[in-house]
Amino acid sequence: MNHPVLKQIGTVFIPVSNIEKARDWYCDLLGVKADGEIQFGHLYVIPMEGTGIVLDSKIYSEDKVFKTPAFHFNTRDIEEAFRFMKKKGANVITDIEHNHYFNFKDPDGNILMICAC
Repeated sequence: MNHPVLKQIGTVFIPVSNIEKARDWYCDLLGVKADGEIQFGHLYVIPMEGTGIVLDSKIYSEDKVFKTPAFHFNTRDIEEAFRFMKKKGANVITDIEHNHYFNFKDPDGNILMICAC
């Protein structure tokens, strides 16, 4: 019998205060063009491989930002990713932990993670 709930995550919604600025920041971070349509005035779907990310300015409030990472971005080289984020001027809030991951904040204060895969 097939189970009706799949063992997959479809999309993660990230609360952002300004959809245009968040779109530009995340697309720059991930090296993708910020040329997609902002939907319904408050949603932007980032083109991803695998699990999706949707930026949503309608759900934003300061008390709803991620206080701990809800997911992580993958990297093949944690040292290179760390240098890249520092060079971009990102708000990196930890050093590389256990030679495996580090945390940073987006412009709205959401805590995110990059992790070696």
